[in-house]
Amino acid sequence: MSTYEPRPSGCTPFEEELINAMNTFAQSADAPAFDTAGMVHRTRRRRATLIAGFAAALIVAGGGTALASISGSSAAQTPSKPAAAGDHSEATFLLGGLTKDPIPVDLTGVDLTTAKGQFDKAQLKLGTITKTTSPGCKSATVVELTPHSPKIVVKGDTVNVKLCAG
Repeated sequence: MSTYEPRPSGCTPFEEELINAMNTFAQSADAPAFDTAGMVHRTRRRRATLIAGFAAALIVAGGGTALASISGSSAAQTPSKPAAAGDHSEATFLLGGLTKDPIPVDLTGVDLTTAKGQFDKAQLKLGTITKTTSPGCKSATVVELTPHSPKIVVKGDTVNVKLCAG
């Protein structure tokens, strides 16, 4: 028999050797072991860390916004109800010059001391203070401001106040 003639099995010696090696490997190799509990634990830990990171970023961003409003870099809102941008109440002024859009500050029903504090924060001058009768108002609270929205006041402007006479 020559080396170029096919073997009775139909394989060359190299092919037979390769098949035997693969069979030996397949029969002797252990199946890979997976630590599924460990994988699940790592996945949950990574997910929790990611969520905590996003939460911390949101808190920092929100805290920065709160600090900016406290430090006076934006107009101070009163403890009373906040005014909407389109609110044209007679006791609301629009503070301009701090941000792109004017900031509404509603002083409806606020006492004179609180109103003075808001003017000081906004760096506005308090003008004349008069009393007027108005139905349904609490005595000595702000009823009207001049100028009021939709006019915009800026730092240094004078604002006149009308208080409820009772």
